Amino acid sequence: MREKISILGAGSWGTTLAVMLSKKENLEVILWSPFAKQIEEIRKNNENKIFLPSVPIPPQLILTSNLNEALMSNIIMFAIPVEYLRENIRKIKQTKINLKNKIFLSLIKGIEIESLKRPTQIIKEELKIKDAQIAVLSGPTIAKEVALGMPAVATIASKSLVVASKLQNIFKDTPLRIYTHKDVAGIETAGALKNIIAIACGISDGLGLGTNTKSALICRGLKEIIRFAKVFGIKKDVFFGISGIGDLCTTCFSKFSRNRTVGEEIGKGKTLKQTLQNMKMVAEGVNTTKAVYNLAKKYKIDMPITAEVYKILYLNKSPKKAVCDLMSRPLKAE
Repeated sequence: MREKISILGAGSWGTTLAVMLSKKENLEVILWSPFAKQIEEIRKNNENKIFLPSVPIPPQLILTSNLNEALMSNIIMFAIPVEYLRENIRKIKQTKINLKNKIFLSLIKGIEIESLKRPTQIIKEELKIKDAQIAVLSGPTIAKEVALGMPAVATIASKSLVVASKLQNIFKDTPLRIYTHKDVAGIETAGALKNIIAIACGISDGLGLGTNTKSALICRGLKEIIRFAKVFGIKKDVFFGISGIGDLCTTCFSKFSRNRTVGEEIGKGKTLKQTLQNMKMVAEGVNTTKAVYNLAKKYKIDMPITAEVYKILYLNKSPKKAVCDLMSRPLKAE
């Protein structure tokens, strides 16, 4: 009997995993979008032209905008930007479908601005389910590269080792090699905060500041992330693994990174509004910057890079002035 899996969200990452997993004979995969027109266009074109062009949709992949149909699966994966997660989960609740024995895997990297909560916290809060039903996947996974079959690694974290192992096996024999972890909060925090540093690195690229500057931002950015995590009782070990430094480096260097691209455009002189208007995909780091900046203020966490990125994005501070202010901070030991 084939395992049924549904991926909610037909953006680049959701489509990539749907295409990849649907090629496995032991899986039946559904890709859901709330937009019927989007599903019709994917079906008609045999590809997701907007979010994953030139990657054929396998005929066995089930495409639907019917939420009830998607919720018939045993494993539900969320590939929805965090800003839209809560409203879509509330639609799930309205279906009255029994969720008791289902597993929910978050593929999301971000923090909700209003509540300052991580995706798995939102899922648990809204669906009133057990921790053992929830997991998160994160790592250095540029969608286009995974879609083209290039080898990649990622981590699936869950408080239930049984659930983490089950999901790990779902990805067996695919280009995406999965490792398991128990630190859900750590994996999610790493996945969210690295996007802020990626925006900073993009700004550096836009200003033409070179590799030395970018490496400095990555090193000091990692320090900020660890400092932030410590306040919430998260151990630093997770940040030196796949979903920590691995994902951080990929997002800061890749030409396909949405968050780095946002930063680069701003570094070249565009406003945040102009940059986002020209993007088809959501750059989670923009909202995450605001959420983390607010958390840092609330808990008095020293996060100078995050603070400068926030001021550039939301207060129209000059990127060059931000660099000068970072470099002129009081000297100290590492």
